[in-house]
Amino acid sequence: MTDSNSWDWSVGKRQIADIAQWKAEFGYVEEPYASPDGEKIAAVIKTEDMEFSACENGVAWENTFDKLWFLRYSPDNRLTGLVSDGGEWTLAVDGEAWENRYDFAWNTIFGRDGKSMIIMTQADGEYSVLINDTPWEETFPYMTQLSGSDDGTKAAAVVQTVRFSEGDIFTFQKGCYTIAVNGEAWDMNFVNVYEPVFSADNKRVAAQVRTNLYDYTIVVDGEPWPVSYPTVWKAAFSPADGSVTAPVKTPEGWTLARDGQVLWHQRFAQLWHHAYSTNGMSIAAIVAPKYGRWTVAVDGTPWKTTFGDLVTDLVISPSGKRVGCVGKDSNLCTVAVDGTPWDIKCDMAWAPVFSPDDQHVAAKIEKNGQYTIALNGKPMKTQFKNLWNPIFSPDGEKILIRAIEGSGDKAVYVRRVLPVTEIIG
Repeated sequence: MTDSNSWDWSVGKRQIADIAQWKAEFGYVEEPYASPDGEKIAAVIKTEDMEFSACENGVAWENTFDKLWFLRYSPDNRLTGLVSDGGEWTLAVDGEAWENRYDFAWNTIFGRDGKSMIIMTQADGEYSVLINDTPWEETFPYMTQLSGSDDGTKAAAVVQTVRFSEGDIFTFQKGCYTIAVNGEAWDMNFVNVYEPVFSADNKRVAAQVRTNLYDYTIVVDGEPWPVSYPTVWKAAFSPADGSVTAPVKTPEGWTLARDGQVLWHQRFAQLWHHAYSTNGMSIAAIVAPKYGRWTVAVDGTPWKTTFGDLVTDLVISPSGKRVGCVGKDSNLCTVAVDGTPWDIKCDMAWAPVFSPDDQHVAAKIEKNGQYTIALNGKPMKTQFKNLWNPIFSPDGEKILIRAIEGSGDKAVYVRRVLPVTEIIG
């Protein structure tokens, strides 16, 4: 979670950068990215010498590289990018490349406060992980689905521990994959492994596994649940008691299980993407009460409102008392909160954002190529050429808007803080 207490929450608008000038100066400019606090905006650029760098608020990094991609800001507003220097890949932070280099590197993830950074690496056909420029001691012949602990000090990934040729189906069926946590692989192998997740205290890991060609279950710290299912989805740890839950398929339909026992007695045509409230006392999930209709269930009870196309971006408020999502019906999107959809139909809507006090909900929306912010179901009158997700002030009384106004040679990036009352009237 981003700590915004030290940000500038003075009401008003400031122009941060003249985006139009970047193309005039550098020629080649890629998609821009805004920092969480809105004070900086950056993009990948190419120099006259055909080298790549990053431009931040109009100023290019001093260092240049063979290639730069996956430009991202950390939660503490540092600019990062995966860079190739002399054909070797690593992570650059604010223009300074890490010392360890590889044949390739990808998938940057951050700890909650941004102080820790993790990337996946490959060299000489062996895969590993780099945490704050410190590599795992172990390497593996294959690795995927990297995840990090909340504090960013640990990483887990799906790894291959038994080598086999592409056509060796018999060795494959015996199980060749498991989870490695900070380089240490679990003792038990499986046919397939998916989506490792950390507990809230960063000490435990759970994952979905396929134990044979037909059966799936959940494994926690290397120990499988005692029951198997035709299919399971991503697991989650309860912040309250550390128990593990996961959507599972039963003969009667989909439901939620906890530590191998049925938790929700309701059955659905589908159930996935479940999430806990901060205190762990409430669980919400995206469900299909019947085939072709989607909604949200809170503690097993589905909303009456359903959508025909999809439901996505499930969000629980800080207190756990409110739930929001994006719903799509007849190819039009809206935001639904506590079972009630907003009276807005748009081409695209992004994940709803709750204020810290639960009183307000904001979301970025797009219609006819123009972007704006909707607050409590009411869209702002101002529209933007590009826009990032809104952020509430710690007291919930103001909202930060990071946007590009104008287009072409008039495009500028602005940082604007508005009182919530000014938007909702």
